[in-house]
Amino acid sequence: MTVRAFEPKPMRLSLLTAALQELTPRARRDADPDLAIEEWLQFARELDCPAIQLSAALHPSQADVPAEALLDPVANHLDLRAPFDRNRARRVLAAIDATGVALSDIAYFDNMLVADPDARQRKHEFMLRVFDTAALLGVDAVCGFVGRNAELEMDQNLDLFEEEFIPLLEEAKARGLTYRVEQCPMPGWVVTDRWHNNIAYAPGPWIALHRICEKHGVGDQFRIHYDPSHAILMGQDTRSVFQYLKDEGYNFLISGFHVKGQVADARGISAWGYGGQTMQRGDWKDGAPSPSPADHGNAWKKQVVLCEHELPGTARHDPLAYLQNRSVDWLDHQLAARELLDLDPAKTWLVVEHEYPRARIQDPALLAPILKGSLAFTRAIDAAAAAMYALQHEVLPSQGIPVQGVGREAYRS
Repeated sequence: MTVRAFEPKPMRLSLLTAALQELTPRARRDADPDLAIEEWLQFARELDCPAIQLSAALHPSQADVPAEALLDPVANHLDLRAPFDRNRARRVLAAIDATGVALSDIAYFDNMLVADPDARQRKHEFMLRVFDTAALLGVDAVCGFVGRNAELEMDQNLDLFEEEFIPLLEEAKARGLTYRVEQCPMPGWVVTDRWHNNIAYAPGPWIALHRICEKHGVGDQFRIHYDPSHAILMGQDTRSVFQYLKDEGYNFLISGFHVKGQVADARGISAWGYGGQTMQRGDWKDGAPSPSPADHGNAWKKQVVLCEHELPGTARHDPLAYLQNRSVDWLDHQLAARELLDLDPAKTWLVVEHEYPRARIQDPALLAPILKGSLAFTRAIDAAAAAMYALQHEVLPSQGIPVQGVGREAYRS
């Protein structure tokens, strides 16, 4: 008998810097583009967070979507109005060394298939600058969306993905990068009633997209940055999503995680269903899309009438909600990842993403204890899952001891 030692493998912890957009006020960071990165690295050190996911975005002066139309305002802590060069890289790498805080990856969340060709070109050019930055900083992945051309149907968008997105993945491959796609359906991106505005929103589409990537030799560049909040939004549960991927032979696709929950409102679901509010939202005026960008933010009622984002650790422990797939069961989420996905936990990033609306405080002194608490919760839950996995799948089997009970089962709630 070969007795296995108890060797739990925790995942790696990180934090998306969009959690605090104005850590460095706009006037200061516009004048000194890399100051925001330095100050975020220091802030992460104070939070006892070992890494950050650096948020990149088109500068507000260059963006095609006004800030007032956004549900979750973006943060351009990586300012790429000017290309990121070796001098800038040396400065940022020095700050990384000084603080001991790493970069898990760089995040640029935008619609890379947007209908307007000029806007699409600007976004692609910006993404290439993000790729260059990642290469200069020794980061091996970029996280973002695929997006959708809302004027086209889904099959047409698959063709557009092959035409427009594959070249981006070829550029990622040339730089030794992986592109990790977050699966949010982005229902509020448009003021129509289209709901799936990021075509990479679920396992079925992931597999279809990956097959296109394989055909062009960039299958290894296309991976998923799984966020359980979006599964809850669509009535899914993590264990069943992971089981489906394993059943189909694609459980290698997920290679990173956003740690963000979603708390479904049963009353809102009763009123509108999972398609959200379809009429009288306020984004249309006099039979046409409102001329006011602020009104376009009401398109997000397709989502917010039935769900609210959770910062991990801030929602009540609710076993009934877990069973109804109306809140994230964090412990089972972390167990299922180890049991069903083809990944190495010790090399896998858990990136805490703060989008809990009522706690999106832009005062570092007030936000710091909230983020510290959420990071501690995430670390503890993952440590518990790592311990359970090591005991149940390594230590006990090596001694022929059965595991007790049944546990949550895929495809059942």
